[in-house]
Amino acid sequence: MDVIVIGGGIAGVATAYHLRAAGHRVCLVERHATVAQGATYGQGGTVLPTPLDVWFGPTFMASRHNAKNGVISKTGFNGPARQFVKQLAALQEPEAFARQYTLLRPLIEASREAMADVEARFGLEFEQASGLLYLVRSAHEWEQSTTALDLLRQFEVPHHVLTPAECAGVEHAVPTEPEFAGGVLFEHERTANCPLFTKLVKQALDMQGGVQFMPGCEVSAIRLENQRATVELAPRGDAPRAREVDVIHADAVVVAAGHDSLALLERAGLRLPLHPLRLHTLVAPIAHEEYAPHVAIVDAVKRIGISRMNHRLRIAGGAVLQSASLIDKPLGEALTKEALALLGQATHDWIPGAARISAALPWEGVKLLSPDGLPVIGNALHPRLFVNAGHGPAGWGLAWGSGKLVADLISGQAPEVAQDTLAAVRPERFQ
Repeated sequence: MDVIVIGGGIAGVATAYHLRAAGHRVCLVERHATVAQGATYGQGGTVLPTPLDVWFGPTFMASRHNAKNGVISKTGFNGPARQFVKQLAALQEPEAFARQYTLLRPLIEASREAMADVEARFGLEFEQASGLLYLVRSAHEWEQSTTALDLLRQFEVPHHVLTPAECAGVEHAVPTEPEFAGGVLFEHERTANCPLFTKLVKQALDMQGGVQFMPGCEVSAIRLENQRATVELAPRGDAPRAREVDVIHADAVVVAAGHDSLALLERAGLRLPLHPLRLHTLVAPIAHEEYAPHVAIVDAVKRIGISRMNHRLRIAGGAVLQSASLIDKPLGEALTKEALALLGQATHDWIPGAARISAALPWEGVKLLSPDGLPVIGNALHPRLFVNAGHGPAGWGLAWGSGKLVADLISGQAPEVAQDTLAAVRPERFQ
């Protein structure tokens, strides 16, 4: 089959990879000059999410009206935004959180297997580092994390619950004063460079053939017919106005364009209640090697991750939740400063003296959250239209299991993911 993939971030490239592995001819359309230039560019480093850092559950929506949970809420929410917050807040209840994570878990494991396969196949090196240490500040926050710890035991995820002194023993950069509640160590989980990985996979696909990359092309519309699907491309700014719109025909279309997916799908007749979340990243040079961490540090409640990549630290988080209608407008200097201050403060709190925050390079991007905490994957609206979006900020590796799932569905193969997970992530669940 001929398949068009819209989006050159990690989700789009992963989908293209799996489609090509299944024997399809793929055309990937990306509006930027190359892959990994949108939300993928600022990814924080965590490869796969644990129950402690998925963006739903008891700690995520707690105290959302201040910055204690790392989420800044901008006033002036409209109706859809308030409804989104209300739906996501329902997952604070321990049983609801456990149910949703149980549905997400098979996709996490499918992603782990898919990534291991591509790494073994091509021998990729993308600044991988093992070890994640999740730190919790207060006894109240530790209590809020109890459901996540129960899930770790239920799914037999290798981990160690540590006292503050044991945390400092594992990672010398973590101070024991002021006092904090404790931490959880995942020795075998890892961080890595997501945009580098995406570009390396693109290079591998270039070498083996079968995937045509069309950078610098923006999709204006999707037309769906009985026998074919058509993608219309917007005229380029430097090209003379053409009398006819440039189009690409295929047997199927996969929309994996991150935040841009929403408008494309809405024009095609599908409205998804995914909500944009602004995220921030600081890439800071290491100030003093003796203070630099050897494992990745994650503020488990504020969801701020600090990972080392060679001679620099990548600090990611600083989420801003606001009305969707404002997402295409500049955030504003005050809110940007507040978000970046959260990242700087977390670095000072957990690894003081390690980073030169004054020399850090900032980044801001948008990722999509769903009101039930799960991504949107599968066939939608028409037999020839598929979606792979809404993975959220935690765990870019989810895109690999999602891409494999989409490729299986297009190929008519029985997915390896359990049926209840398939039903939970399908786009029609919101209708």
